[in-house]
This record gives sequence, structure tokens and C-alpha cells, in this order.
Amino acid sequence: MSKGLVNRILPFSSVDGPGNRTVIFLQGCNFNCLYCHNPETINRCNNCGTCVKACPYNVLLKEGTSICWNRSLCMHCDECLKACSRDSSPKAVYMNVEEVLKEINKTRAFISGITVSGGECTLQSEFLIELFREVKKLGLSTFVDTNGSVPLYEMSEIVEVMDMAMVDVKSYDSEEHKKLTGMDNNIVLENVKFLANVNKLYEVRTVVVPKLLNNYYTVDMTSKLLASINPEIRYKLIKYRPIGVRPGLVDSYTPSDEEMETLANMAKSNGCRNIVLV
Repeated sequence: MSKGLVNRILPFSSVDGPGNRTVIFLQGCNFNCLYCHNPETINRCNNCGTCVKACPYNVLLKEGTSICWNRSLCMHCDECLKACSRDSSPKAVYMNVEEVLKEINKTRAFISGITVSGGECTLQSEFLIELFREVKKLGLSTFVDTNGSVPLYEMSEIVEVMDMAMVDVKSYDSEEHKKLTGMDNNIVLENVKFLANVNKLYEVRTVVVPKLLNNYYTVDMTSKLLASINPEIRYKLIKYRPIGVRPGLVDSYTPSDEEMETLANMAKSNGCRNIVLV
């Protein structure tokens, strides 16, 4: 049985797909977004021990070459995350499918499905496939929250067992996308087209980051793409918020409602019929 490196499990969420869902965040990402709102999920812990000294409750210990976390005594103050200089977490744990299913079953009666997020969950494809196969036996829906960097059009096993995907289009311009994330967006856009054509694209999301990105170009081009494939696919425009991001990397501000409405109206005029502002 394969194992996944799990950052955390959120028992209930109403913003990660339809209905009430349990969300499993996996550790590790191949993007390094300047405005990342979950920077502690980017890298795997290298057991350096900095977090041990930062923990005020002594729930982190270095045993040999590994960091051990006492989950039962943790007060979740996140001082360890603040102290980490490499965008990681000492609280990520390897879990097999059976262990994750045990957590899902605690809330099974109250959820419509699960969403696996990250980090970038498709980097742990073997674990993801095995988990989804078991979850579908429970009668729950399976959603992937992805940055679109892994070519799902070449991964039939994942596509077969997932019901829907939510994909980030962070920037439509390839060079701008590379400056933002460290990678270009060629695979991202191909994934959007592929998933839409096989009716497995639930939502495309763009974070609107004034001053940093050419948001008008991204929304204009992305909405035209979606409208040309299926105008009913949901396009979610998200306000950049400087909460939880790494300090000093982004010179921006939270866009106004008026700025967001202008972008939404542009997407609507391009043919998108399902636009959500957050």
C-alpha cells in the first residue's frame, strides 16, 4: 500500500468543490509562486532542527536525523512554520490510504466527497490513484485541486478515477507565468483544454494580483479559451489577499470590488456564463 506525505486534513470545506467536502492537503509543490498562500506546503522537511528551538510547547524533538512531532500536545501556534526558512513543515506525516480513509470516515455522513490539494497533489500520483479508488467505493466524489503542471492528458489512471479537476491559470503569458512560479504554462493550458474536452474540468481559477501581473490579459485570454470550449465551465476570480503569504516577495494590494467586477464583465462579454468572484 502506497503512502502519501500529508500536510493536513481539513474535515469540512465548502469552497473546494461542490457541497461539503473533506480536503486532504499533500506536501510538496513544483511551483514557487511569489504570492503562495500555503508556502509551508512547498518543500519537504530536511530535518534541520530550526523548528525544534522555535516550538514554545516542546512538541517537536530531534531524534537522530529526524524531527518528531507530538500531534496530541500540539497547540497549532505555527511558530515552527514561521521559523522555517525553506517553506516546509515538520508536521507533514506519511499516511497510507487506510489511515486517510479512517479520517474521511469520521465525517463521511456529512460530506459529498473529497478534494485532494496541496502543494501539488498530482506529484504523488500513485497514492492519489489508490486513494480515489477506495473513496469511490464509499460513494463519495473525488476532486483534484491542481496547478496544472503535471500532464494529466498522459495519466489516464488519474483521469479515470477522479470525477473533476479544479485548475489554476495563474497567468496566460508564458514568460510572466515563469517569473511568477518558476515554470512556464504550456502544460497548464493543455490540461485545461484536455480536461474540458473530456468533461472533467469543474473550475478554472485566477488570482488577481494588481501591479504584479497583467490580470486583464490573463482574464481576457482565459475566458475566451473557456468560452470556446464550454461556456458553462466555472471561472473563479479570486482577490489577492496578503494573509499567510511570504513577506517581501510581492508588491501588491487587495483589488477593489470595482476592479473585480470589471474583470468579471470582461469575461462575461467574452462568452463565459459561470463567473464567481471571491
